[in-house]
Formats: sequence, C-alpha cells, structure tokens
Amino acid sequence: MPLEIYLAYVLACLLITLVPGPTVTLIVASSLSHGVRAGLLNVAGTQAGLGLMMLILMAGLSSVIEMMSWAFDWLRLAGALYLVWLGWKLLRAPDAQQRPERRAPAPRAGFFTQGLLVLLANPKALLWFGAFIPRFVDPQGAYIAQIALLGLTAMGVAAVTDGAYAVLAARAGALASRSRVRVVSKLSGAFLIGGGIWLALTRAR
Repeated sequence: MPLEIYLAYVLACLLITLVPGPTVTLIVASSLSHGVRAGLLNVAGTQAGLGLMMLILMAGLSSVIEMMSWAFDWLRLAGALYLVWLGWKLLRAPDAQQRPERRAPAPRAGFFTQGLLVLLANPKALLWFGAFIPRFVDPQGAYIAQIALLGLTAMGVAAVTDGAYAVLAARAGALASRSRVRVVSKLSGAFLIGGGIWLALTRAR
C-alpha cells in the first residue's frame, strides 16, 4: 500500500472517530458519572467490538452483513433503547446516590459489555468496516494482511480518541463533583438519551 494512501486512510479514521456518536456518548457519560476507569472499560469494550468486525471482514463475510441488514436494524434499535434506558436511570437516580463520596451504582452488565453492545449496534462502525475499509484494499495484494493493517490502524486511532474523551470527561466530572454532582448525573443521562435517539434515527446505508 502506497504511503500516501495509508496516511490518507489514517486521517480519515481520525476524522471519523472524532465525530461524536453513540459510543463516544456512552464513554463520556460513563466517565462523567463513574470516573476514568469506567470510561476506559467502555473503550475496551468498543475495541473488542471493532476486533470482532475486523475478523468478520477478514473471513470475507461483509456480503453476509449486507444481506442481514434487517437483523442489524433490530440490533441498532435495541442498542438505542438500551442507551435511553441507561440515561433515564441516571436522570431518575435519587439525590442520595449522587453524594461526592459515593459514585452512582455501576451497571450490572459492566462497562466493558456496555461498550461492546453499543459498538455492535452502531451503524457508523458497520459502515466503517463493511464499506469504508474495503475501498482501501488492493484486490491484487494480500487481502488478509491489508485488512489486518487497516483494521488495527482503525482500532488504534479509535483507542486514542475514545481514551482522550474518557480522560477529559472524567476530569470534568471530578471537578464538578465537588459542588454539582447532581448536575453531572443529569448531564450524563441527557448524553445517553440523546445518543440513543441518534442511534435510533441513524442507518448504515
């Protein structure tokens, strides 16, 4: 792969990951309410989802993904409802749970699982691995090696940008928690509900 094409791909990956979507919304909300560890566990879950998609693409199953678009539509809607439900729980959380010395209770599913599920329901991720990456693959070259390079590059860029969102949001939450912890919880819930609505209205086409 020519260096200039690869650098153009890296730049495109950076621009795609910087645009906030459902996964970034989840990471920011978790980091605001539960701290940087929660946000980074979300990031680890999204990385696992991206790795799974890369393996699917390496196995040549992108056509299967396209044929089963109806199934991914249902998965997208389920992910949207999940985000709205998480946001509603934060908005309805009693004040007693929002004291500075006590974080809101962690979700039963775990932050890693949250990140994985929301990533798999994200149309932007499906579009990225199903339509965007194959455009950079040279049909005359080694298919598996190219997919591995492009997929790992995308995962690396996403890890850096998502990790930055987690760290910055956690710091903002820590500063606000001294005087306005309840506001942080409300803001996190609003982020999640907004992300769920965004996910429900977005389709990978």
